Amino acid sequence: MKIIVLGAGAWGTALALSVSDRHQVTLWARSAEQLAALRADRSNLRYLPGPALPAELRLSGGPSEPIAEAIAGQDLIVMATPLSAARSMLHSLRDATVPVAWLSKGFEAPVSNIPNARPFGLMVHEILAQVAPNLRAGVLSGPSFALEVARGQPTALVAASDSAEVRDALVSAFHGPNLRVYANDDIIGAEVGGAVKNVLAIATGLCDGLHLGLNARAALITRGLAEMMRLGVALGARAETFTGLSGLGDLVLTATGDLSRNRKVGLQLAEGKTLAQAIESLGHVAEGVYCAHTVVQRARLLDLDMPISEAVVELLEGRVSAHDVVSLLMEREPKNEMV
Repeated sequence: MKIIVLGAGAWGTALALSVSDRHQVTLWARSAEQLAALRADRSNLRYLPGPALPAELRLSGGPSEPIAEAIAGQDLIVMATPLSAARSMLHSLRDATVPVAWLSKGFEAPVSNIPNARPFGLMVHEILAQVAPNLRAGVLSGPSFALEVARGQPTALVAASDSAEVRDALVSAFHGPNLRVYANDDIIGAEVGGAVKNVLAIATGLCDGLHLGLNARAALITRGLAEMMRLGVALGARAETFTGLSGLGDLVLTATGDLSRNRKVGLQLAEGKTLAQAIESLGHVAEGVYCAHTVVQRARLLDLDMPISEAVVELLEGRVSAHDVVSLLMEREPKNEMV
């Protein structure tokens, strides 16, 4: 199979090198400078330092090879760009005749320069419906740190799409000795899980940074999962999706793993750093910071109760302190667990 990965960040690089021994894989970098560095170093020193790029992994990109030329003759196109670039990338790929998958998780910022724009940001499958409705596409999601995938450590993912062809293509491309890929037709559930878990990971990092204990962490993850499920079902997802890899699995990894950027934001806020300082120290995107407001906004429009997500937004927007967040959550009125 011929696969092109558009975007040479950490996750795109890891996924490309992980299957380059079984498929003809091309890693495409937008920047000519990054492409030159990848070719010279045979490693992605900026985004994924350590793992070497296999000799069989093809490198392309830059102004000399635009996307339209790069995707010609490929069997599968994988978008490994930040969420902020999803709309423009899908527009570029709108006439593609082969399956397309994206790796990004979260909500884009609200778009105001298009007719009848919604007042809130969209997930990628919603952007797809606007700019490339005829594209056969889906998301590859689940609990996965790029560095562990690049090292060949066992990982399980979900290929979610309403197209059986896309699901089959993703399973054929990435299922192997170190990657187990499950198919799921609930793309809404997979995307909601991938977005909301980043917000909840900030909350869990805050919990751990304040040394609130393992009891508090377990309660936060469990009640966070209830919030995720509540929003997902209201948006049309199936409840059972959230007990799977793209729901509970991704939440546990991102909320507790030391490689989680969103968790690190919470840890640093607990130390008294400002949000700007926390973001600057990461050097990479922490999607939970940028999509937390939209998660809460969409919940409010649906009249849903999401107190953990609400508290994270209050913290990120500077209206409460890290210690105040604990009081906000613990002093709420008692209620039935299943509500």
